[in-house]
Amino acid sequence: MIALGVLASGRGSNLQAIIDACEAGRLDARPAVVISDNPRAQALERAARHGVPAVVVERRASKSRDDYERVIVASLREHAVDLVCLAGYRRLVGRVLLDAFPWRVMNIHPALLPSFPGLEAQRQALEYGVKVAGCTVHFVDEGADSGPVILQKPVPVLEGDDVESLSERILEQEHQVYPEAIALYAAGRLKVAGRRVHILGEGKEPWPDVH
Repeated sequence: MIALGVLASGRGSNLQAIIDACEAGRLDARPAVVISDNPRAQALERAARHGVPAVVVERRASKSRDDYERVIVASLREHAVDLVCLAGYRRLVGRVLLDAFPWRVMNIHPALLPSFPGLEAQRQALEYGVKVAGCTVHFVDEGADSGPVILQKPVPVLEGDDVESLSERILEQEHQVYPEAIALYAAGRLKVAGRRVHILGEGKEPWPDVH
C-alpha cells in the first residue's frame, strides 16, 4: 500500500474521490497528508473529517518558491509519502519538489492535453468550438500542464453547454480517472520513457467495475 500526499488549494472534490476510493478498498493506497497553501480551503475540512493529517503551508511565509517547496517536501517526507497528487493546487510546481519526488507527482487537468493548458480550460474549449472535451491525468514537470500523459477521458460537448455544465460533466470523469491512474501507479504499472507513459501489462483491468 502506498502513501499519498495531496496538495490542494480549493474545495478538494478530487481529494474526496481519492479518499472515497481508498476507504472503499478500490485503491491500494492511503491518504497520508493533505497540504494546502490556502488556510480556508475546503480540502482541509474534508481531510479532517476522514482523519487525514492536514497542513497549511502559505507561500507568503517563505522568502522564495524554493524555500516554500522545501517546507512542503519536509512535510511530505515526515509523512513518508510515496506519491504526490495535485488536486486543484493552484501553483506551478518547481524543481525542489520535482527533484524530491521524480516522476512521483501527478496532476489532473480538465482538458485533453496538450489542448487548453492553464486556467479556465473548459472556457477555452467552448470558445474554440471543440466537439469533444475531457480530462487528463499526467505526471508533472516544470511546465504548465506539460508533463507526460498517463490517462485521458473524453467528454462530448453538447449543444447549449456553458462553462458550468461542461465543467460538471468533466468533473464526474475526473473523479473516476484520477483514482484509476493512482491505482496503476500503486500496482507498479507505469513507466515513463521520454514523452510516453507506458502502462505495463496493458490489457489487464486496472480498475474494478464499481457499477
